[in-house]
Amino acid sequence: MSGFVGALVDAWSELRHHKLRVLLSLIGIAVSVGAISAVVTLGEYQRQIQTEQSDRFGGRPATIQISAYTTDGAPMDWLAFDERVDQVSERFEFSHRTRVVDGLSVGVQSPDQLQQTPLRLIDPAYPVIHRTSLLEGRWLRGADSELLASPVVITESLWDAFGRPDLQGFTIALDGALAGTHPVVGVTPRQYAGDEEKLVTALFDSYVAGVDSFPAESNVLWEVWVSDDIVAELGPVLAMDLRAGLENTEVGVTRTDWGSRPEMQQAFVLFEVITGAIAGLVLLLGGLGLVNIQLVAMRQRIREIGVRRSFGATGGRIFSSVLLESVVATAVAGIVGIAIAIAIMRAPFVLQMFQGLQDVPPFPLRAAVIGLVAAVAIGALAGFIPALVAVRVKVIEALRF
Repeated sequence: MSGFVGALVDAWSELRHHKLRVLLSLIGIAVSVGAISAVVTLGEYQRQIQTEQSDRFGGRPATIQISAYTTDGAPMDWLAFDERVDQVSERFEFSHRTRVVDGLSVGVQSPDQLQQTPLRLIDPAYPVIHRTSLLEGRWLRGADSELLASPVVITESLWDAFGRPDLQGFTIALDGALAGTHPVVGVTPRQYAGDEEKLVTALFDSYVAGVDSFPAESNVLWEVWVSDDIVAELGPVLAMDLRAGLENTEVGVTRTDWGSRPEMQQAFVLFEVITGAIAGLVLLLGGLGLVNIQLVAMRQRIREIGVRRSFGATGGRIFSSVLLESVVATAVAGIVGIAIAIAIMRAPFVLQMFQGLQDVPPFPLRAAVIGLVAAVAIGALAGFIPALVAVRVKVIEALRF
């Protein structure tokens, strides 16, 4: 142990003495290691934003979607089936469950005219399951359905049609089953540039209170968020319980979150492999430059090596000293590169590239580990050949050099 520490001290002393000689190569090593760490971090950012986007459409892992339709062409009694889903859900004690109804429309009285606007019905668990963010205000709550004028959430495009008023005291007039004046408590942001969807989101229970049945064109779905560990066993059991005793009705139970699509994971891995290979090539080129500099420097240090050997330094001590000189240098450069990568990846201009990212992941530990291991490996590669040359130098010839 003491021998290794001594060799490490010698390597650091030599590095400080010849710092200008290796400075340019170490800059390249630091940049390359920073690039590798940044690539891994970018992969984490890309994975997170893809995950959040997938959550908005398919739900968080693991989301199970329940659908139903009649096989004899008769109208589907959605409210009766909803009671069945309630009964089954009570047995499983789902923590997050929502009904989602699309295909409806409602008349909205805008400042210019009365226009038909798509209507979506949900339960309070919907924004949690689908990781749906808000531009302004809050999401709907369970107690909102008990109010005489139940609140609604609208899209940013519809908000623009009203001149983007302050939500405090902002109401809209609706017709149909939701006829009346409803306060707007939240605004969802545009999902992409040019998104002009005008949508009103209301609570399922608020709509049901004013109707006897759903229109034939409506599409009613049920979604539950469960643990990823039990989703494989839960799906078939849930489907069996929902189908029990039903006639002329087909029930579908499917998983809709991104965890059911392995191609997304493969895309993430492919991105990291390609970008990591490019950064690794740059690191290798920097290492080759360091090898050339070390070989040239070793010829200038032949007499120094001979003097050390004449005073009793063993071949192993000379080898480890020269080798560790490169390893220590590249390790320091790697730490500097990792620090630069952390600073850059946390910079506001980088985070702005990932608009809509709700949960910014921390700098991944594996990015730092990969960068540091790569720096040490390239240092060992760059120092091995010069160290081998130093060991093979004969003492007499070195003293005469």
